[in-house]
Amino acid sequence: MALLPILKYPDPRLRIRAKSVPEVDQTVTSLIADMLETMYDAPGIGLAATQVDVHKCVLVLDISEERNQPCCLINPRILAQHGQIGYEEGCLSIPGIYEEIQRAQRISVEALNAKGAPVSFEAEG
Repeated sequence: MALLPILKYPDPRLRIRAKSVPEVDQTVTSLIADMLETMYDAPGIGLAATQVDVHKCVLVLDISEERNQPCCLINPRILAQHGQIGYEEGCLSIPGIYEEIQRAQRISVEALNAKGAPVSFEAEG
């Protein structure tokens, strides 16, 4: 595993649209491991591949208090959104800046997990 450099705003590479991952192979598995190590080291709770200059639809996150429940979403797609909630949010690509952000209160998502298996779930809050 390796720590990856996190792009900082206003780096124009942060605006490059990520492409779908056609298959979960060793390259993607290694990317996920490196992204998790980078996210934990930063420290953060989420990191998109574009933030480490890899323009693929890959997201890692861990919102657990103990930081021991990593999650990976490949080619995530929001199927439904309900309600709105505001909370303070930051971004590893814009360090030191936190702002009240409005997000959906509940979402339904489908994606592939780190093994390439389809997953779907609802998240709230």
